[in-house]
Amino acid sequence: MELLDVSADKKIMMSNSITSGRFDVTACQLDILFMLLSSLEKNDAVDKEYIISALDIEALTKKKWNYQQLRKSTEDFGSRMFEIEDEKSLKQIWLWSKVEYYHNTGAFGVLINPIARQYFFELKDNFTSLQLKSVLNCTSKYAKRLYSIACQYRNMKFNPMPLDEFKKMLGLIDKNGKDTYENATALKKNVLDVAKKQINENTDIRFDYKLTKVRSRSYNTIHLYIDSLKPEQLKLFASDVPNFEINPEMQRRIKHIEASGLSPEIAQLWALKYYKEFVAEKNNLLEGIANKKITLTKDIPSYLRGVFNKKGWV
Repeated sequence: MELLDVSADKKIMMSNSITSGRFDVTACQLDILFMLLSSLEKNDAVDKEYIISALDIEALTKKKWNYQQLRKSTEDFGSRMFEIEDEKSLKQIWLWSKVEYYHNTGAFGVLINPIARQYFFELKDNFTSLQLKSVLNCTSKYAKRLYSIACQYRNMKFNPMPLDEFKKMLGLIDKNGKDTYENATALKKNVLDVAKKQINENTDIRFDYKLTKVRSRSYNTIHLYIDSLKPEQLKLFASDVPNFEINPEMQRRIKHIEASGLSPEIAQLWALKYYKEFVAEKNNLLEGIANKKITLTKDIPSYLRGVFNKKGWV
């Protein structure tokens, strides 16, 4: 049995599919995942067993672990499903094929599920670089997840996303649609503010957020502010949402929608939640007009708003 040689300053690489995947695990289970990531080598054999020591994690985090805590964490982790969605499909995978404890050592071995192996090794450019010490020093599971997400979007500074999708990523909305933190005040207090404090105190990332209502009576959008600068250098949320420094792809989408004559408010909402649907409906409309299958009785923006209203998208 060979223990890992782990440096506190080590950088780890995490597949963006896992970073942005939908799963709900404990802080302890995330530490196990990050310790495993720190031990991967490019030419590792498919059947290699990775040995993780509780002493290593204690040395890095200054937190005391015990055998029962580890065993419970790996037992639950083994049954946890990760959901990874792309344009083609929604995959449900399990990361480990085996966990083996070694008596009187404080260590256990992990075998990676062959099906999940691509998300550990075949990263190419699709990965997030994290600082191991930073993520281990965060005690909240939400801080650990948000730190990894923040690292993925490190260069975007402002990153808006639908609030329900954000909650699914963190496991706050389960597969049955139950929302653990439907109340925005509770979400801020128990998840976002705790994560913000820990990330800003323990990591190389400066993090903030803002919840907004985009054509809605309730909060439906979250804006993440991410930077590597010191807190005093940040000018957070100095203006309203439409003036935020949104990432280039989102800016392109908004301009595309506004070019059709729609308002900035509608353009931002559709760019966030319905861009594919907008493109499809606009193309259908233009094709229908060209083929004389559609005769407009109103202007194009009004027509598109009517289509979206009928489908319940707005």
